[in-house]
Amino acid sequence: MRRFKSQSAKSVNALTDRTGPLWQKGYHDHALRAEEDIKQVARYIIANPLRARLCNRVGDYPYWFAAWL
Repeated sequence: MRRFKSQSAKSVNALTDRTGPLWQKGYHDHALRAEEDIKQVARYIIANPLRARLCNRVGDYPYWFAAWL
């Protein structure tokens, strides 16, 4: 994960002509334990752009679709 975050930050910073951190420190992973968990987790992830105020409605974000919804 460290390598991915480092390389992607370098690439994004080069493309956007910026410097500094791109990712927040640390990350949390979570294994789904049951099939019913998928829908709840998918809805949480898809709502992230809304919580980050990148859009006004979940459907406005171009990558919102998930097969589990």
